[in-house]
Amino acid sequence: MEERTLDTDDGGRLALYSYGTADAPAGRRVLVIGGAFLTALIYRPFSMALAARLGEGWAVDVYDRRGRGGSSEQPADYSMDTEISDVRAVLGITGGRHVFGHSLGGSVALNAAKEFTGTAFEMDRLAVYDAAVNIDGSVDMSWLAGFAESVDGGDFPRAMARLKRGMSPGTALARIPEPVLAGLLAVVSRTRANKLLRELMPSGVGELKAAMEERRHAADFASLPEGTCFLVGAKSPEYYKVTAERLHAAVPGSSLRVSPKGVHGSVPAAFKELVADIAGYFSETSNAA
Repeated sequence: MEERTLDTDDGGRLALYSYGTADAPAGRRVLVIGGAFLTALIYRPFSMALAARLGEGWAVDVYDRRGRGGSSEQPADYSMDTEISDVRAVLGITGGRHVFGHSLGGSVALNAAKEFTGTAFEMDRLAVYDAAVNIDGSVDMSWLAGFAESVDGGDFPRAMARLKRGMSPGTALARIPEPVLAGLLAVVSRTRANKLLRELMPSGVGELKAAMEERRHAADFASLPEGTCFLVGAKSPEYYKVTAERLHAAVPGSSLRVSPKGVHGSVPAAFKELVADIAGYFSETSNAA
């Protein structure tokens, strides 16, 4: 693994980690953009597995987005534009033009690809898994204001309850009364995973608002690269599939693939079948020099 720190245009820094062949050419590099409440370290198993599956001569780059890991905090004027600028900074260093985004990272990838159309940073191949973007009201975000209020007030158990209920509509978890769920989560809040979630909640409020609070229209993404791949987990919340279907219908030449056993967390968990599918997509046509 190679670790680097990049400076951003607004005076921040990004921690970048690369796996596989260090000097891989642009056509054999895949940038992984991670989701909300997750660090680059959590994507290490996936990044390593993807690099190994792609084979010799390939590299997988993953970075800590703002407010986590070795990267600087979100700036006061943080927005999706910040995320897009950071993607540009990373691609400018690595030279890569293949991008994969998971969950909220999928939203960042989609918005960056749209912004980069017709520029030197235009992506060659783009794939997203369970992209967390609100397409024509595909995601009910009515819970976000309450979540933000709980985070601002320091009520971690209630914030976590609102987050889990909001992101898992229609499930048994979502039917548990909020006070009851908050009480249950308070008991398990000392686990390592929940401690990390608590640390990342302030930045999570900003990124969820930037990525999902405002409704986007599917037609806005019609300029995405031909061959863009929308992946969803068959066992992921239904709204991810609705979002992917709407985007697929709007993007000419795109494909929609459903991972039969996939859940939302299959990416960082390096689910074998999904890793193979993603590697196959990026290696189908490589314009490596």
